[in-house]
Amino acid sequence: MTATTDKTAGVLAALRRTPAPVRYLLGGVLVNQLGAFVQTFMVLYLVFRGFSAGQAGIAIAAYSVGSIVGGLAGGELVHRIGPRATIISAMLGSATILAVVPLFGRPGMFGVLVAALLLAGLATQSYRPAAAVLLSDQMPDDIRVLGFSMMRIALNLGAALSPLIAAGLILVNWNLLLWFDAATALAYAILARWLLPEVRVERETPDTAGPATTSTRAAYRILLRDGRFWFFLGSVLIGTVIYVQYTVALPLKISSEGHPTGLYSAVLVTASAVLILCELKITTYVTRWPGYVAATAGTVLMGLGVAGFGVSGGSAVALVACTVVFVFGIMINGPTMFAYPATFPAAVKARYLSAHQATFGLGLAVGPLFGVAAWVGLGNGVWWLCGGLGLVAALCALLGMKPVRHDVAEDPAVA
Repeated sequence: MTATTDKTAGVLAALRRTPAPVRYLLGGVLVNQLGAFVQTFMVLYLVFRGFSAGQAGIAIAAYSVGSIVGGLAGGELVHRIGPRATIISAMLGSATILAVVPLFGRPGMFGVLVAALLLAGLATQSYRPAAAVLLSDQMPDDIRVLGFSMMRIALNLGAALSPLIAAGLILVNWNLLLWFDAATALAYAILARWLLPEVRVERETPDTAGPATTSTRAAYRILLRDGRFWFFLGSVLIGTVIYVQYTVALPLKISSEGHPTGLYSAVLVTASAVLILCELKITTYVTRWPGYVAATAGTVLMGLGVAGFGVSGGSAVALVACTVVFVFGIMINGPTMFAYPATFPAAVKARYLSAHQATFGLGLAVGPLFGVAAWVGLGNGVWWLCGGLGLVAALCALLGMKPVRHDVAEDPAVA
């Protein structure tokens, strides 16, 4: 990664250089995230509607599976219909499905509900590779990582505000959760139709063994043979599983030690505030480092933060301090790792981005199962396990992202 120039020395300078289409894109991401209630509130919604806790868990699992498939499908759609059309189609599909889910909110229609939530997860998440492609294409190269940091902030800001909106909607009608979610998806689709540029993505790529072939076959062959990128995906998967313990194992720890629920709320607020207020500034410094250094150092810091939970000794102050360390690790490695798949050639970029998004979704789906099982089996030892896994993830990031100098001209997957 090249050193930053004077133009990228500060957050305000980068914001001024951000193209209008990227601002519209980030605004749409924020609007959509304001209504992202399914994974957060669906269990409570289904229990309220008379489903068992087990049925609610199956429904959420179906949504997670759909999200993983959607991450892969989104990359293919980008090459076939373009990023803007992919976002519009995904959001219209999501809005339609979520709007009718309340019709299936009866125990007698559980099978239909599961199918609907699987499709909702697929549609909702399939926009992400398209948004990443559009962001990477529109942002100036020297501040591309900052662009991905802005997208993460939009997602985090929406995630911080959405529970407040949900609390008000629940007081009126539980179905409003899904209808508001559908409305925000529809609003994003409308915004994308009128404000985002129409960009076509390469559909062919040269095959080193012969003439140009269709991008689908050639791109996936490149991806499957790219061993370094598989190390990167391994780091993403392990890092995401560790990240999820912040919302799974940590509340279990706080509860088991007799702390009030308010402590967990304070930890969440602290993490959100640090991320929203500091990530852009941190990223302006991190972009001066080689990408593999930022990814490796940030992942190590994440591991140290979660390992610190294991030696906090029941101290509320220590828990908050470890949370800050953990969040700084996320701010250091997150933007760089989210931007890394966008550095690959245009003919394969969307597939690399979709593989990254699908792996991230898989980590989000597997993380809660891992966290609960590890907590039951190891108790406080789960944090030592996560700390060790953090070192493994850091090693994978180093192996996957550190440039190699040999055979660069022969390998079209080398960025």
